[in-house]
Amino acid sequence: MQLKADAFEVRGKLMEGAQLAPYTWFRVGGPADLLFLPADEDDLCDFLKALPADVPVTVLGVGSNVIVRDGGIEGVVVRLMGRHWGEIKETGEHGLFARTGALDLAVAKFAAKAGIAGFSFFSGIPGSLGGAMRTNAGCYGRELKDVLVKAEAITRSGERIVYSGPLSSSDEKPVTLTYRHSDLPDDVIVTGLYLQGTGAGDPDALAEEIAAHQVRREETQPIKDKTSGSTFANPDPPGTPDQRSAWKLVDAAGCRGLRVGGAQVSEKHCNFLINTGEARASDLEALGELVRARVKDTSGVDLRWEVRRIGRL
Repeated sequence: MQLKADAFEVRGKLMEGAQLAPYTWFRVGGPADLLFLPADEDDLCDFLKALPADVPVTVLGVGSNVIVRDGGIEGVVVRLMGRHWGEIKETGEHGLFARTGALDLAVAKFAAKAGIAGFSFFSGIPGSLGGAMRTNAGCYGRELKDVLVKAEAITRSGERIVYSGPLSSSDEKPVTLTYRHSDLPDDVIVTGLYLQGTGAGDPDALAEEIAAHQVRREETQPIKDKTSGSTFANPDPPGTPDQRSAWKLVDAAGCRGLRVGGAQVSEKHCNFLINTGEARASDLEALGELVRARVKDTSGVDLRWEVRRIGRL
């Protein structure tokens, strides 16, 4: 079925055949059949209710941890970015509400300015809160689950729903978060998170902590290249004795600097793939699979992709 933008009444933007490469950090990928930028939650609910149930829906945030394949994405791509979706505000004592288009770094900086401790780790996570929720993202010894009270979401049929997080006093619709994984249904769109800090903090000290995290990222990761977040999840969750790191396994397999087409394993940090300028999505995915095969051969470890690969080949 061919989707037409003029078949739907929306207050946001709805575009046919929109190229998705500009919306991803890798700058690769084909078009979306339809790209929808909803104005707010009501706009999204109304659109999903009107959309035929057999049309697939894919959510794309800031595009920091995704490879959109060269054939583009079937159905509708929903992108929750912009002023409304980036809102962050204080709630209760040492708490925050943030919509899922808010950048992780913005959450850390907002909390620091408000004197709320416990959120500085977000400054080490690339991307937005929506992706962090899907993967239970973490950095510097803390993860999203450590601060999550509840999550607001919208179902594929356009109904609002609330999930209880680990810090919630309610056990209604609990979400389970494990290392780089959540058990949220694939067709649920998370729109906002209630988060709880650890207490009051000195704004200047928190700002210095965030600045130190940013310096560390720039020194150790290829953040100025066309890249993503970490390519592969570590084989062992945090706290595991003798925890194995994905980058060490990739390095031991001789993959630092390895190339396929315009894609390369970063020389700076070999758990990052980079687009050297002319890479296709197929180059990046093929390179990742080559790295996985070599690691399997050398160490016996089957690395799990942390970067999503979505769309048509």
